[in-house]
Amino acid sequence: MQMLTKFESKSSRAKGVAFHPKRPWILVSLHSSTIQLWDYRMGTLIDRFEEHDGPVRGVDFHNSQPLFVSGGDDYKIKVWSLQTRRCLFTLTGHLDYVRTVFFHHELPWIISSSDDQTIRIWNWQNRSQIACLTGHNHYTMCAQFHPKEDLIVSASLDQTVRVWDISGLRKKHSAPTTMTFEDQISRVNSNQGDMFGNTDAVVKYVLEGHDRGVNWVAFHPTMPLIISASDDRMVKLWRMSETKAWEVDTCRGHFNNATCCLFHPHQDLIISVGEDKTIRTWDLNKRTSVQSFRRESDRFWVIAAHPEINLFAAGHDSGVMVFKLERERPASTLYQNVLFYINKEKQLRTYEFVREQESLPLLSLKKLGNPWIPPRSLSYNPAERAVLVTSPAEGGIYELIRLPREAAGAVEPSDARKGPGNSAVFIARNRFAVFTKSTQSIEVKDLSNATTKTVKAPTTVNDIFYGGTGCLLLFGTTSVVLYDIHQNKTIAEIAINGVKYASWSNDGQHVALLGKHTITIATKNLELVCSLHETIRIKSATWSENDVVIYSTLNHIKYTLLNGDNGIVRTLESTLYLTHVKGPIVYCLDRRGKVLKLPIDPTEYRFKKALVNKNYEEMLRIIKTSNLVGQSIISYLEKKGFPEIALQFVQDPQTRFDLAIECGNLTVALEMAKELEKPALWSKLGTEALEHGNHEIVELVYQKLRSFDKLSFLYLITGDKSKLERMAKIADHRGDYKAKFQSSLFLSDVESRIQMLREVDMGALAYATAKSNDLEELAQEILESAELNESQVKLPSFGAPFIGPEVKNETFRKNLELKKTEPSYFEKVLLGQVEALTLEDKAETSVTNDEASGFGNFDEITEDEFAPKIEDDEFEEDGGGWDIDEELLDVDEGEVNGEGGNDTSASLIAGGSAVSEADMWTRNSPVPADHVAAGSFESAMQLLNRQAGVVNFVPLKTRFLEVYQGSKAYLPGNEGMPNLTMYICRNKEETSESKVLPNIARPLSDVSSTSLQEAYKLVRTNHLEEAVAKFRSILYDIVVSAVGNAAEAEEARQLIDICREYILGLSVELERRSLPESEVKRNLELAAYFTKAKLQGVHVHNALQVAMSQSFKHKNYSSASRFAAQYLELVSSGPKAEQARKIKSRADQIGTDAIKIEYDQYAEFDICAGTHTPLYMGAPFVEDPLTKAKYHPEFKGKLCLISKISAIGAPASGLRLFA
Repeated sequence: MQMLTKFESKSSRAKGVAFHPKRPWILVSLHSSTIQLWDYRMGTLIDRFEEHDGPVRGVDFHNSQPLFVSGGDDYKIKVWSLQTRRCLFTLTGHLDYVRTVFFHHELPWIISSSDDQTIRIWNWQNRSQIACLTGHNHYTMCAQFHPKEDLIVSASLDQTVRVWDISGLRKKHSAPTTMTFEDQISRVNSNQGDMFGNTDAVVKYVLEGHDRGVNWVAFHPTMPLIISASDDRMVKLWRMSETKAWEVDTCRGHFNNATCCLFHPHQDLIISVGEDKTIRTWDLNKRTSVQSFRRESDRFWVIAAHPEINLFAAGHDSGVMVFKLERERPASTLYQNVLFYINKEKQLRTYEFVREQESLPLLSLKKLGNPWIPPRSLSYNPAERAVLVTSPAEGGIYELIRLPREAAGAVEPSDARKGPGNSAVFIARNRFAVFTKSTQSIEVKDLSNATTKTVKAPTTVNDIFYGGTGCLLLFGTTSVVLYDIHQNKTIAEIAINGVKYASWSNDGQHVALLGKHTITIATKNLELVCSLHETIRIKSATWSENDVVIYSTLNHIKYTLLNGDNGIVRTLESTLYLTHVKGPIVYCLDRRGKVLKLPIDPTEYRFKKALVNKNYEEMLRIIKTSNLVGQSIISYLEKKGFPEIALQFVQDPQTRFDLAIECGNLTVALEMAKELEKPALWSKLGTEALEHGNHEIVELVYQKLRSFDKLSFLYLITGDKSKLERMAKIADHRGDYKAKFQSSLFLSDVESRIQMLREVDMGALAYATAKSNDLEELAQEILESAELNESQVKLPSFGAPFIGPEVKNETFRKNLELKKTEPSYFEKVLLGQVEALTLEDKAETSVTNDEASGFGNFDEITEDEFAPKIEDDEFEEDGGGWDIDEELLDVDEGEVNGEGGNDTSASLIAGGSAVSEADMWTRNSPVPADHVAAGSFESAMQLLNRQAGVVNFVPLKTRFLEVYQGSKAYLPGNEGMPNLTMYICRNKEETSESKVLPNIARPLSDVSSTSLQEAYKLVRTNHLEEAVAKFRSILYDIVVSAVGNAAEAEEARQLIDICREYILGLSVELERRSLPESEVKRNLELAAYFTKAKLQGVHVHNALQVAMSQSFKHKNYSSASRFAAQYLELVSSGPKAEQARKIKSRADQIGTDAIKIEYDQYAEFDICAGTHTPLYMGAPFVEDPLTKAKYHPEFKGKLCLISKISAIGAPASGLRLFA
């Protein structure tokens, strides 16, 4: 048992503590007269209350109302509101210090105990005292209601504990009901009794046994038990019946006054505190000490338990501490789609996520360690169906247990192997590592629990975690180390403080390292990807299927992407530990070890993930099908530079306007500006429209803002003369001479300008203007009106008359495109202007120029140049070529030499003019072969790349030409005329142009009936290299082929699987044959792996014979026996069966293997097509999108060694073979 401190505050002496029943709050009453309200999850002080005079000794929350009560040395009891944070009223009546105050669990009552030797009961609704209990002859230190019955228990310094019956008080103060005559007489007599000193609360029992004053007393929540703590340093346990009460036992161990005690709400434990600075736990059944926790310099005064969860609070001389006595995280581990976990009853169970089914208990682990300490960790070995369970009891222990095949109930393990250690994890099929913190050593053990290796930790380590086969993650104080246990070397290290847990991604490429408040995501080589910090404790994490980390805090489920973007998924009512995410469901364990299913909305993080990965198809799908709204997603899209997408979610006009301006969508911005009608928005819209060259919107904006000068200038620069004339009239109507003068200048209207000058009594300027523009008559008229002649006016010399601007281009007829304002593809799709994206329609091609290099004009390519060269070699019909000697153990490993042809790198692009029917083929079908037949090689290559990840098209050129030529027939024309081209269709009965499809040369039926049989013959006659080439050729034929229905498509898929298995299996055997004789271990491994290939029955016989003979030859008798047994299951008679029986008989007599090989016949595994090594179930892998061959993750992006045309791990939608 250990004390896990969750919160601690520093203050003056804490005399009273109380937990809120629902919220993470705690009340602390201090000797300094202050009451503090803390949030113990966040570690923040919410409020303080300071109306008491002197120390406050008792506080309590109401279990349902927003109230709390306090009592102090000022003789007062105060009731407070949690909503207003003010004192509602004060109850007075006590004549000395108030020691404790508590609410009744259902009635509106408060009970208080005081140094005036009384216990008083108050009604907080009518704010009156309803009872005063007397009988103690010294200070009453504590009084509490029974949690269910009408009882009170009290403790006093008169060395007694009293139990009071208050059923009469309940009847007296209960709500009035219809009463019989006898009840009425009884009630009257009762009231008369009160006048003579009888009370409604009578002493039921007086418990004597303490030698000194009793400081605290408490009821058991469910059993008829009482616990008391006294200055005699004793903690006594009492039992009640209907008629009597007696002392059961005494817990001795405190060496100073025991100040407070209580029963554990959920376990058979007693917890007490004292002035000896200790917190002690006792076994309720045995009354023996379980554990004690000592504080160096602080005496403990009070302890309280949370009513719902496993939390305790203790008040001491320098504040308060919140803690729990056990680690509540259920030990669990995940293997594929099965969760192994240990529940609160220490039973090992499983939960299958696919069937959503919980198993019966597999094992009972109650005898593991201490009954009060739950198991800490769990590790599962699928190969051996065994588990490692660790417990912190006894300084740290582990047990290795083999699981029963069937769940038969909670049975005790019979063959458990135990040992000391703080952590234990499996690191290989038959090895596990045990870490001992005290010695900083890591022991590697086999399944018999024998130590095979001991390693000193390279740095100070607190814990270990699985880090991949043969590797460990070592959690240090300031770093995490990836350590290769076999080579005794550090592979990688990352500086992170306080990592406690780790969670590997589904593909094993990333790991999430969890600290108390941090999550760090790193690659499998511990290269930092991102990190984030949470203010609330992080409890668990798991990975979704699309590599998003889903993690839980104390009160939330959240997510983070690999780039650090994060958010909230949902809130939690209680702490949960996440184990698995499947679509919109999160599977988790609660603190009692029960599997829960929580619905979540993954839309937000899926959308962000698609946005980060530029997966536009997924983004559009989410936009169309999901209700993705909220300020967070809008801000995120703005931050990432996608305001046009954010615009689709927003309804608020102001926000829509801002987003429309940001993405240049002037249409939406104009609509929102009209709706809002704010001058600032019109001005902003005008500026943006001007930058775009949209003078129509600019004109509207200037009209709305009544910016006549800007409007006139706009008409000037766009050449709109008629509107300039209108602006002049408007200026005249408004009496704006400045605007009128400006308009006349823009229009080159000299007479209008002169007239305006005369109207404003500027005759001199009017005369000068007339003279400078050679308007002599008008000039003379101005002089006469001013009663002047020319001799009286002196003018400077004028140059040429002013000529106004001339319109060269009337740009007002069409908006200028200064900025490209074409809607984005997202907007077009959402507006219905184009069809939605599909993987075939819009995905980027990943065919590089290098890969497509050499493709020339089709007209330049002769038919002979690429004509297939077929060699009719004659092969042996019998299987003797496999060189499996009839004599025992005499196996010939002769090699078969084959010639590998070098393909020329040439590519094909259909040239010449387009033909309408061929164009129809490409429009009607997403099948690559149909595009090849139409001569559209480029689109065919793009489809193959997107559907099957094909990147190397050189091996397909022969098939491309064959299909292209097979879709047409040529008829010779008349002399001097070109040949007539006839297009051959495979659906001749189809008359609709939208459904016509081309004929494909060599259909699937020919491939399976001819080519496949030829390949089988090559295998049977031991021409393995030629067989590999033939199977690869069949693969290419299928890739560029088309079928008529789903059944034929499934047959093609099966043919691809057959080709994959044969190419892989034969490649393994060819590698074995090429090994030098010294590499015996690898020879035996490859022979064993060859038997895992899914071949035809007759070919499996050959593989088993090779493995059997090679194993026996190199003294691996146990393996030879197994292979012989498998062979005899298939072949029961004949000379080779007789040979297998002889091998099995001789091998069984010895029954051991001389050479340990990496092969487990019971384990499920695939063969990596790159390294020819096992890929055990659950290990990370990448897959070839065409053949589905599996590889180790480091092969991602490389060319598939099975097909030689596709990229491993490339994104692909799946090969389409029928339209």
